[in-house]
Amino acid sequence: MDTNPVIEMLGRRLRLAVIGGGPGSSIGSMHRAAARIDDRYELVAGALSSDPDKSRRAASELGIPRAYGDGIELLDAEAERDDGADVVAIMTPNDTHHLYSLAALERGFDVICDKPITNTLEEALDLLQRVEESGLVFCLTHNYTGYPLVRQARAMVEDGQLGEIRLVQVEYVQGGKASENDPVPGDDLPWRYDPVRGGPSLVMGDIGTHAHNLVRFVTGLEVSEVAAEIGHIVPDRLVDDYAGALLRFDNGARGIFWVTQAAAGVENSLRIRVSGTGGTIEWMQEQPTTLIFRPLDGPVRVHTPNGPGTLPLAARASRIVAGHPEGFHEGFANVYSDAAEAIAARRAGLEADPLALHFPDARDGVLGVRFVDAAMKSSAAGGAWTSATLESRV
Repeated sequence: MDTNPVIEMLGRRLRLAVIGGGPGSSIGSMHRAAARIDDRYELVAGALSSDPDKSRRAASELGIPRAYGDGIELLDAEAERDDGADVVAIMTPNDTHHLYSLAALERGFDVICDKPITNTLEEALDLLQRVEESGLVFCLTHNYTGYPLVRQARAMVEDGQLGEIRLVQVEYVQGGKASENDPVPGDDLPWRYDPVRGGPSLVMGDIGTHAHNLVRFVTGLEVSEVAAEIGHIVPDRLVDDYAGALLRFDNGARGIFWVTQAAAGVENSLRIRVSGTGGTIEWMQEQPTTLIFRPLDGPVRVHTPNGPGTLPLAARASRIVAGHPEGFHEGFANVYSDAAEAIAARRAGLEADPLALHFPDARDGVLGVRFVDAAMKSSAAGGAWTSATLESRV
């Protein structure tokens, strides 16, 4: 990424405002860092907390030029300024994603939003409709789609190197909630443990949507039906910490899906295996610079960032020479940078580079929420096969 296409198109960086992600939020610092890595954005405004005083103080401490007490105040004020924000990044609790995204779109801002897009399918569908009507850019930060070798995997599938996809396995296994004392008894309940704020299923909203999105991104397939079991394995826990499912895809392929946050000792094991008629690819987030390809006929090939056989979609996502590691921060930055190019092209009345249009959007968000909805219905029905398509919500 040696050039800055945003400056080439607009003559300046995009002006970014952030809502949420204040003190104590690791995802907030991740968003802000991702926006700066490729110099596509200038951070001009922030409302970082639901507490007005804390919000203004946090923004000032971070050196953000304009500090606001809440998100709506920020949106109203920035919309009136000649030098106001172009883009709004939202990293608030899940139950306010719809509120702030809709308010931003109504005021003419392009939007970058943390996942999941919303807590409910109704809100997700409403937001998708508003995005389509507005013509504005909406980016959902499923950051694993930005990893160079995840993009290499997608490009290899598109290139036909795997043949027809027949089998998919995906797992996202964490151990951060394995303790029976999580949350700590007597403490204020974290918002993620509140079904109203965090969503109807903790594990599905937190990491299940990531696993689902990764499958769709790499394979290009849609889940047509799901047979799921969702619940908790930590005794007396009131929220979901486990989900397992069988999947049927729209091309007839079969899949296995497993996510949990209660596997003691495991850190962040997101992994995917895709098998087609011509071979299998395997990738693991904890070893992000290795993509294994096992052809049906021929020796195993190991792909690395910018190594031999790197396809354009993956090459675009790498910043450093072969043999050097890239990972979580850079993947997040790739999503931000691709969104920036799409936003700049829209504002300049130009066509965006097709390679910049692979970031997750509002439709991806809707399909993620739809998958959660279908899996929960299946689980409630004893694991019955349940349609996961948008055309059916039975």
